[in-house]
Amino acid sequence: MPTTLELPVSAPRLPGMTWLLGAVVFLLGLLLSIALHEVGHYAPARRFNVKVTQWMVGIGPTAWSTRRGETEFGIKWLPFGGYIRMVGMLPPAPGTPPGKVRRWSTGPLRSLIEGAREAAWEDVGPRDHGRLFYQRPWWQRVIIMTGGPAMNMLLGFVFLSIALTGIGVNTAQPTIQAVVAASPAVTAGLQPGDKIIGYGDASVRSWDELTGMIRADAGQPVTLTIMRDGVTEKVPLIMGVNGQGGFLGVQPAYAREHMTPVEVAGVVRAAGKEVAVGVFHLPERMVGVWQAAFSDAPRAVDGPIGVVGATRLGGDVAASDLPVADRLLFLLELLGSFNIAIGVFNLIPLLPLDGGHIAAALLEGMKRGIGRLFGRRWTRPVDVARTIPLTSAAALVMVAMAALLAYADLVNPVHFTS
Repeated sequence: MPTTLELPVSAPRLPGMTWLLGAVVFLLGLLLSIALHEVGHYAPARRFNVKVTQWMVGIGPTAWSTRRGETEFGIKWLPFGGYIRMVGMLPPAPGTPPGKVRRWSTGPLRSLIEGAREAAWEDVGPRDHGRLFYQRPWWQRVIIMTGGPAMNMLLGFVFLSIALTGIGVNTAQPTIQAVVAASPAVTAGLQPGDKIIGYGDASVRSWDELTGMIRADAGQPVTLTIMRDGVTEKVPLIMGVNGQGGFLGVQPAYAREHMTPVEVAGVVRAAGKEVAVGVFHLPERMVGVWQAAFSDAPRAVDGPIGVVGATRLGGDVAASDLPVADRLLFLLELLGSFNIAIGVFNLIPLLPLDGGHIAAALLEGMKRGIGRLFGRRWTRPVDVARTIPLTSAAALVMVAMAALLAYADLVNPVHFTS
């Protein structure tokens, strides 16, 4: 059963109401995922009594907000990210004015904007002592910053569970739906409804397994074991030959197969590993995106895709000729895959991503542990602000990649075809 979507390129289609509905549904699902990613940070931050002043979905000007206690909850106009602002994400530098800390947040784009300001300070009062992010134990900071990516991985599991366990994948079965005229199957007397359960001395468990056996035995005598009307029969035949190898001449019946939660967890693990490997090849893949955007080069269907492209795919899936259940299946798989990608990408140990803060907290924990071994007490937090020049460069690269993906998704997108 496939664990990733295969998305062939097709000619662009004019958006209709069904297409727009699919695009909007996917975008709303993505916004929900972003909001819950920030909940993954917010919930443990509040549990550990860290002061959180903002929880925002999107970037840019604020479209709507409300204040609950000390936190402002809101939605921005541009759906390209989100953030929470925890006071004291960067420890104070030498020369910091009394009662102030440097402003920072969990969103890469937001952090880039704040880092570019000359006076990115926040006021802190006596009541905030002990509630600043950098003042919390290193393990609490790891939990807080891991919460966002962990939420994305959980959402990936939930979306894929609904798709693969709840709906199920329409899968070819080793049961005959139709027999091709003038074929070895006709000569042997095979009929629609026959279930092929054995091939020679081997058991047959799936259509794909049966297909591989057939193609490997072109022109060879073979004995099939079938189940017909509850009775097991042996059927000898001579396998045919075509351009792909062996040829039997039957078409399979289809049925929905439902994965167990353990199998879905395996799909999530495999997809996460695939994304992690893809991160190492991201520069060369972005070269392919550049070529597809600014030349006649084809767009790689297994290459990077941005929010714009994924939203367009959501519209393409909704407007396809597939049954409604299969359209919903692909939309859920798309949302699940996107969440897994977001979760893994955010774990890269580089600011302004969550992984950068996790790495800094782990480094501080290691230093404190080594200090205890040698009878020395480590009191200073790791100053992640020293990496701000590198952070700004990394954030600019991310913005440039996002812009390139958005442009490529507009001028040379990947389309879904059923």
